[in-house]
Amino acid sequence: MPELKNWDWETKEKLITDMGEWKTKFAEVWEPYVSPDGEKIASVVKTEDEMFTACVNGELWENTFEKMWYPRFGPDGRLTAFVSEMGEWTVAVDGEPWENKFGYVWNTKFSHDGKIIAVQTQKDMLYSVAINGNPWENAFENVTNYVLSPDGQRIAANAQTTKLKEGDIFGFQEGVWTVAVDGKLWDKKFINVWGLAFSPDSKHVAAEVRLNLYDYTIAVDGKTWGETFACVWEPTFNTKDSDVAAPVKVKGGWTLAINGRPVWDRKFKQLWHQVYSPDGRKIAAVVAPSYGRWTIAVDGSPWAKTFGDAILEPVFSPDGKRVAAVAKDDDKWMMVVDGSPSEAFDMVWQPIFSPNGDKVAAKVEKNGKFTVVMNGKLWRRDFEALWDPVFSTDGNKVLIRAIEGGKYYRRVIPVGEILG
Repeated sequence: MPELKNWDWETKEKLITDMGEWKTKFAEVWEPYVSPDGEKIASVVKTEDEMFTACVNGELWENTFEKMWYPRFGPDGRLTAFVSEMGEWTVAVDGEPWENKFGYVWNTKFSHDGKIIAVQTQKDMLYSVAINGNPWENAFENVTNYVLSPDGQRIAANAQTTKLKEGDIFGFQEGVWTVAVDGKLWDKKFINVWGLAFSPDSKHVAAEVRLNLYDYTIAVDGKTWGETFACVWEPTFNTKDSDVAAPVKVKGGWTLAINGRPVWDRKFKQLWHQVYSPDGRKIAAVVAPSYGRWTIAVDGSPWAKTFGDAILEPVFSPDGKRVAAVAKDDDKWMMVVDGSPSEAFDMVWQPIFSPNGDKVAAKVEKNGKFTVVMNGKLWRRDFEALWDPVFSTDGNKVLIRAIEGGKYYRRVIPVGEILG
């Protein structure tokens, strides 16, 4: 999050607004969203004249719209939403709609500093990406997904280049998919293109591709690995160099390959969602050591504890020494840190490490209420609604953004209040 150190870490409690009053003023009040710094809370509301707008901390946007949905705060605290007038859609930023209009927009993404706002667009049945309101010069038959580069200056997307007639299996096998980078297509076409990734320096793009009916591999800047596999999953760049890692299916199961060469000795029933540590020296991934049992493997070595329902993408601590993940077993969720599960909850959100990695916290739900678990300790307070906790830069305080008694509060508490 940008400028974390500049947030207000001294004010212990702020009552931002009474959400209950909103419900008496407006015909409809939709699900609320909170800014990263906790200073704002917003909802789509329906006014007396049957129009929609955003209510932010109790104040309405000046502009109203026929339709409105998907409000999201960017990292810089600006509020965005999809809005429609006269059957056309665009994005409104802090109440001001983009000048360009589209048949539809969706899938908002932000650069790390929030200055770049991107969405997928459809206009006249052609698909593209718009950045800060400006669409690519080129539009395509379809765009199924896109990614922003780490510096926020580039975009890569899966693009269908040729329209296929219904049932045209021969045209499909010739390949009509490729990758568009900043609107420009790779030269090579594929039967399918799926997950995309940018390199840390934002100069290179990798994609999982299908070469024919049977062979899959990874393409980097349009050039495929020399090796092919029975299947592959989404690639990931090393956080420190241009190496590309991807799960690959080989004889005997799934393993991890780097630059086309399998590097893990062990094979698994399934392997995906690989993540590099911040220093680029380790890789953690979701694996199934046996059918129907899930866990995390770090550099190919799985945790001893496995889970029957699911385990989600691993999270490294900033120093790369610890790994946490959310797991589900017997229909209950838990946070697992270095293989050790917490108590069970009705739901657990993504784990968040403190800057030095000695603490890990997560939002959890239990008996219809929300609270925080940290280092296995459950906070004694609970709330009607809660957003992910945020550690201060020194790791000694936590930002709590919560609705309690119908009122939205921004609180800063010492970690000791949770840890005891």
